[in-house]
Amino acid sequence: MVTALAVIFVFGSMVMIHEFGHFMIARMTGIKVLEFSFGFGPKLLWHQGKETLYAWRLIPLGGFVRLYGMDPEPDETGEPQIAPADDKRSFMNKRVWQRMAVIAAGPIMNFVLAMLLFVGVFAYLGLPAQAQGNAVGSLVQGKAAEKAGIVPGDRIVAVDGEATPDWNRLTDVIHALPNQNLLITLERGGKTRTIKVRTEKDPQTGYGLIGIAPEIVYRRLSIFQAVGLGWERTVEFTKFILVAIVEMITGKIPAQVGGPVAIAQAIGQGAKEGLANLLGLTGVLSIQLGLLNLFPIPALDGSRLVFLAVEGLRGKPLNPERENLIHFVGFVLLVLVMLAVTYHDILQLFVKGG
Repeated sequence: MVTALAVIFVFGSMVMIHEFGHFMIARMTGIKVLEFSFGFGPKLLWHQGKETLYAWRLIPLGGFVRLYGMDPEPDETGEPQIAPADDKRSFMNKRVWQRMAVIAAGPIMNFVLAMLLFVGVFAYLGLPAQAQGNAVGSLVQGKAAEKAGIVPGDRIVAVDGEATPDWNRLTDVIHALPNQNLLITLERGGKTRTIKVRTEKDPQTGYGLIGIAPEIVYRRLSIFQAVGLGWERTVEFTKFILVAIVEMITGKIPAQVGGPVAIAQAIGQGAKEGLANLLGLTGVLSIQLGLLNLFPIPALDGSRLVFLAVEGLRGKPLNPERENLIHFVGFVLLVLVMLAVTYHDILQLFVKGG
């Protein structure tokens, strides 16, 4: 249930802020907005405004904005009709830069959402940092510490008789003793006990490890610090995602694409790890959605921006039928790719389950 609610929150917030961007700039440029809906499918709740229908639909995993004049609309007889060429409220009758602003506003709002989420986490939930004490925060499943009976909250006060007053000293001692039996003195509930734990050797660093991690504390930042760091995180994640995409395209790193199933798993895990992790994950996914929509892929915002740029250079629009055909073919290909990725995600679940 928690995972389902988290998935609805993440997908709903990312898509709705995207569509709100289109809606907001359309209204500002004088374009008539016919509908602004949350979700897809049959309407559950709705309100007919002066000219815009606001609706909550059955499937709460996204939403859409319907702009007057962007596509043919059915008339009283049900026949599709294009908005009159002299109608100033029509999307197609606005200037090229106005239409580009409406299209670009969706992806831009995804970056805005990411920054707002990062700022909210840093200012109100806090910036995660390693605690400086000697208390165990978490354990690596199946490793020596867990097998020996150490639990989160235990304070490791000594290793082989050497005092470990803080986490840095504790890890220094353990790292220096790979593949050895250690006598670990710990405090739990005001009582002290000593247990034997054998370290394992990390093949990359050669350090001794027992599978413990420190406590994580959260330090709230001022709103000004949070805004600065939120901006930095948004820029850093954007650069990281772009570099990863380029390296996957060029073959420098293996292509790793997750579909809805894999994303839902990640969201569920983030929800279990706390609100800060869930909001941070939502921010990163929102950046990914914004970047994806800016790519010149047919049926996405990026391709519409390209067509509008060409129209601006030519001084006249492309053939609407040809453009619609390109978007339709692109949409079909996107659906096929999504189905293939989803099939791969489900197959991976069965493989892991087996």
